Amino acid sequence: MPDPFHDKEEEDTLSSCKPLSFPVKYRTSSPPPRHATPRRSAPTAAWLSAAAENPNSEILITPCKKMLSSVQNPRILLLHCRRSKPLHHHYAKSIHATPLARPISASLPTSQIQTIQKSILSREKTTRQFTEEFLNRLRLTEPHVKSFLHVSETVLNEADEIDRKIDRNEDVGPLAGVLVAVKDNICTADMPSTAGSKLLENYRPAFDATAVKKLKESGAIIVGKTNLDEFGMGSTTEGSAYQVTANPWNLECVPGGSSGGSAAAVSARQCVVSLGSDTGGSVRQPASFCGVVGLKPTYGRVSRYGLVAYASSLDVIGCFGSSVADAGLLLQSICGHDKLDATSSKREVNDFTSQFISKDYFESQPLKGLRVGVISETLGDGVDQEVVSSIRGAISHLEDLGCSVTEVSLPSFSLGLPAYYVLASSESSSNLSRYDGVRYGNQIVSDELSSLYGGSRANGFGPEVKRRILMGTYALSAGYYDAYYKRAQQVRTVVQKSFKAALDSHDILISPAAPSAAYKIGEKKNDPLAMYAGDIMTVNVNLAGLPALVLPCGFVKDGTASLPVGFQMIGAAFDEEKLLRVGHIFEQTLQGYSFIPPLIADEFIS
Repeated sequence: MPDPFHDKEEEDTLSSCKPLSFPVKYRTSSPPPRHATPRRSAPTAAWLSAAAENPNSEILITPCKKMLSSVQNPRILLLHCRRSKPLHHHYAKSIHATPLARPISASLPTSQIQTIQKSILSREKTTRQFTEEFLNRLRLTEPHVKSFLHVSETVLNEADEIDRKIDRNEDVGPLAGVLVAVKDNICTADMPSTAGSKLLENYRPAFDATAVKKLKESGAIIVGKTNLDEFGMGSTTEGSAYQVTANPWNLECVPGGSSGGSAAAVSARQCVVSLGSDTGGSVRQPASFCGVVGLKPTYGRVSRYGLVAYASSLDVIGCFGSSVADAGLLLQSICGHDKLDATSSKREVNDFTSQFISKDYFESQPLKGLRVGVISETLGDGVDQEVVSSIRGAISHLEDLGCSVTEVSLPSFSLGLPAYYVLASSESSSNLSRYDGVRYGNQIVSDELSSLYGGSRANGFGPEVKRRILMGTYALSAGYYDAYYKRAQQVRTVVQKSFKAALDSHDILISPAAPSAAYKIGEKKNDPLAMYAGDIMTVNVNLAGLPALVLPCGFVKDGTASLPVGFQMIGAAFDEEKLLRVGHIFEQTLQGYSFIPPLIADEFIS
C-alpha cells in the first residue's frame, strides 16, 4: 500500500513546523475573585449516606423553597446551599479514595438508566423517589463540588407527571425518569445558558438545542446546567467566570475541562448522565480525571444546533455516564440527522442497546479476533509512569479477552497539538465576533459605537478567551495566513490520513486519555502552555473527526489517596457501535476496581 505520508508539499510543511510565538501584547480585565472564602473539606461519606436516608433532616432539599432556582443569577445561585445549616461539625481533614483493588466489595458498573426504567415501569419505585434521591445527594455534595450553575425548579413536577402517565398506562420515553445535566453552552429555553461567561450572564435562549429537545421527547428530566471553562476554552474548569468546580475524588484537584461540571456531576452521582461538548478533548479528559465514561461521537453524528460555537469544524456534543451502557443509551437518544444543522449526517443510526448484554452471556474470550493498535507515541516521554502502568494493565486485560494487540505508529501525532490550537483559535476568533454587546452579550454604557463594542468585549471576555481570540486573529491576518492557518489545515489532512491508514489494519486504536491524572487547582492556571500540552492525547481525534470512548481502567497514587485514570479507544468514523461493544465488555470483566469517589462511597459500596 502506498505510504500515505509521502507527499512532498506536506513533507516540507511538516518539517518546517515550529512552535508558535505571538509578539502581541494585550490587556485583560481581572477575572472575578475565586475562593473568596476557604473551601471547606467534605463531610464524611458515612454521614452523607446517613443524612440522605433521613427524610426529616433540615438540610435535605425540599420541593419548593430549598430548590435551587434556574432563574437566579449564577453568581448567587448556590447561596441556598451555602446559607443552609452546616452539614456536620465533623468534617474530614482529607479525602481518601477507595483502595486500588477491592475484590470483595467492588461491584461491576450497572446501567442506572436501565435500572430506573425497570423499576418505574414495574412500579417497584416511583420516578419521584428516584428523583428525590438524586436531589438530596446533589444538595449535600454541591457546596463542595460546585458542578452546577443552574438547577431547574420543575424537576419534581416533571417526575410526578411521569408517574401519572405510568399510572394511566401511557407510553413514556426510553429515558423516562432519567435525570440529565446539560453543559451550560448547550441552549435551554427554560434555563439560562451562559457558556460560563460574564458576557452571557442571565442570557436565556428562545429555544432548546436539538439534543436537549430530543432528550425531553425521550422523557428525560433536565436537572440543571453545569459549569465549564468560558466558551469551552480550557482544560480545568477554572476558566469559568462564576466558580471553580472540584474533582469529587479530591476536592483540591481539578475535574478537567472544559466539561468539568458535567463530569463531576456524574462522578458524584448528582445526576444519572450528562451532556458535554468536545472540541479538543473536553469530554474525554474530564471523564478520565473524574473516573467516569466519556463518549465523543463522530463529527456529524449529533446535531450542533443550539451548541454555542467555539470551533465549528471541531465541536461535537458528547455524553457522560457512570457506565458504558448509560453513555451509549444517552447517545442513542440524541443522535441522528437534523435539518437545522447542515453538518449533521444522514447516515442511519443503529440500535446501540443490543451491545449491552449481560456478562452471563459472554463467551470465554468475547473479543477474540479484535485487532487493537496501541499508539506508540502516547506511551513515551511526557506521560506519567503510573498512567502508563494503568494503560499497560488495560492492554493486558484486552489480550485476556482475546484481542490481538500490536503497536502502531502515527508519525504526525505530535503535530496535531499546534495545528489544533491554530485552527481552533482561528475559528473562535470568527465565531466570537458576534459577542459585541449589540447582537449578543451584555453591553456597557457608551456614547460611541466603537467604544461600546470594545468595552463590552473587554469587560465580558475572560483572559483565556481573549488569548485565543488574539491568537486566532493573528493566524488569520493577511501576512500570516499561509504560514499558520493554511499550514495547520495541511497538517490536519495528514492527521486524517494517518488515522485512516491505522484503522484500515486495526479495529480500534488505544491511548491514554490524558498524560496525567487530575492535578491541583491552580497548578496550571498561570501556565497556558502547560495546560495546552495536556490535550496532546485527544486533539488529533477531533482533527480527524473520529469517535472515541474513554473509560476508567486504574488509579495513580496521590499522597494517601488515589485518583482515577482513563484510557481512550478510537474507532473508525460512525463506528460508535463497536466502541460501545468493546467498552461494555471491558468494563464488565475488569475485576477489583471501584470507580465511585470517596465522597459518596459508603452510600454505594457495602
